[in-house]
Amino acid sequence: MIFEIENKTIHASDAGQGIDPKKQTIVFLHGSGLSHIVWSLTEQFFSNKNFNVLSVDLPGHGNSDGPCLDTIEKIADWLESVFKKLQLKNLILVGHSQGCLEILEYAFKYKSRLNKLVFVGGSNKMPVNPDLIELAKNGDSDAVKLMMKWGYEGSKKFIGGNPVEKIIQSPRDISEILAVDLNACNNYSNGLEATKVLDLPTLLIFGELDKMINLDAGKKFSNLVKNSSTHVIKGCGHMIMIEKAFEMREKILEFLINEKLSDSKIKKS
Repeated sequence: MIFEIENKTIHASDAGQGIDPKKQTIVFLHGSGLSHIVWSLTEQFFSNKNFNVLSVDLPGHGNSDGPCLDTIEKIADWLESVFKKLQLKNLILVGHSQGCLEILEYAFKYKSRLNKLVFVGGSNKMPVNPDLIELAKNGDSDAVKLMMKWGYEGSKKFIGGNPVEKIIQSPRDISEILAVDLNACNNYSNGLEATKVLDLPTLLIFGELDKMINLDAGKKFSNLVKNSSTHVIKGCGHMIMIEKAFEMREKILEFLINEKLSDSKIKKS
């Protein structure tokens, strides 16, 4: 799906199905420096389960025009303009890493448009190692190598190479996209306040071996989120939707079905 926001071309993958107003819509938000491609094992699965799916390329990422937005707050406002443009309501947001911060800020400002939330490998704050930010600003490929080292339980497992390295390919990708994203994550400070007002049905998924959002930090976050449930995927690092896509998507589907049944019972009573 291609559309325009403020005269900029935006790309969002919809599994080739478009948006059916009779179905619930799941919006997938990618992490720092990445694109809709990371959800390729997930979006078709949910499309086949009778959901609308929308994997959005943020400005400057994937196939969307730039430049990148340099704060989480700006991204949240931009998402609202996207959802208005596409006339989307009653949304299910699924975010990974940076995408989790975007969910928090969006829910803080525009909760009325939302139905359910899924955080994958995220927390209410994401401080970034200053060495990683510096490498990224300089367009140094070591920034991507560090991400792979910290982000995966075992990156050598991936046949054909690590998918992150295939998305972030050039010094320009590193300095003008990844560095901007990492800085936005590092500078975001409203996460705790946003978490306090969160009361939508929420699922939090963590990787047992995640080095970027370690399990202790993840559990502290989950304890702050009202009306939430938590699932930990064993033997998994930070890139959950790539490392353990099948388990992740089954748990999300289980959560959505159970919540739908709960909603149905409440309406009948």
